Amino acid sequence: MKKLLVGFAICVAAIAALLYFSPAALMATAQFAERQVAGLSNEQVMVGDLSIHYYQGGPADAETILMIHGFGANKDNWVRFAKFFTKRYQVIALDLPGFGDSSKPDASYDVGTQAERVAAFVKTLGLSKVHVVGNSMGGHIAALYAARHPEQVQSLALFDNAGVTSPKKSELYEMLERGAPNPLVARDAESFAKLVSFVFVQPPSVPANVRRYMAEQASARSAQNDKVFSHLRERYIPLEPELPKIQAATLLLWGDKDRVLDVSSIEVMKPLLKKPTVVIMKDCGHVPMIERPEETAEHYQAFLDSVKG
Repeated sequence: MKKLLVGFAICVAAIAALLYFSPAALMATAQFAERQVAGLSNEQVMVGDLSIHYYQGGPADAETILMIHGFGANKDNWVRFAKFFTKRYQVIALDLPGFGDSSKPDASYDVGTQAERVAAFVKTLGLSKVHVVGNSMGGHIAALYAARHPEQVQSLALFDNAGVTSPKKSELYEMLERGAPNPLVARDAESFAKLVSFVFVQPPSVPANVRRYMAEQASARSAQNDKVFSHLRERYIPLEPELPKIQAATLLLWGDKDRVLDVSSIEVMKPLLKKPTVVIMKDCGHVPMIERPEETAEHYQAFLDSVKG
């Protein structure tokens, strides 16, 4: 009966959005429907003076997977991936401070500060050991969290993570060194389209009017994203000295066509980790959990099973 009611609610919301024909309504309806399918609810908690918004789903008494998004992103990056885990695990995907619906204080957004905010968030929710997954900047933060708080981390998964100097420079770093505009910060529809093509090999299909709305929203966040990116560069914390401190088994998963952070980063990281597992996904870009969520989930579940075994 509950599933029937959920399905009915989704249909009603979809019809209402179509009648209204607003890109914002269509996007909100799609996000609502995907959250329902994934079994996620929208939650909020105060961590000190910060309001942290997050998705939560799955059995409350199960092991917890904590998902940390990358630069310019938010908790929605994890929904299609999370749906494969909410039957067996408690899944939590947060909006980091400075992103999504969470507070955007006039404070530092370097990865060290964010790692401690994540630790405070975990403590506030009363979680014990967690499985931590991070993508891009979120992977950098996740690795620092695991290095600084090893007693709180059951396993670690890093998807195309930042924080290491790769043997081969990525296209992003080459562009920044030339003084080219940051392709990860969209300022208009044209740069948003370039951003999408930069991070994906095969972008998800999105209706044109919704894509325009997403471009407008991204443009509105450009000043905040510029601020965060400057903190990441000016207050950079390298992972090389931190990785040997990580006690947990660690999955390094990368798209071989990543233009943001080069796959050769794995060559640096693997020798520094105590218990590494490596997966390289062919013809995949910077955000595998969005580009190919089911395949990425299969790799991650196999890793979790190996940790238990």
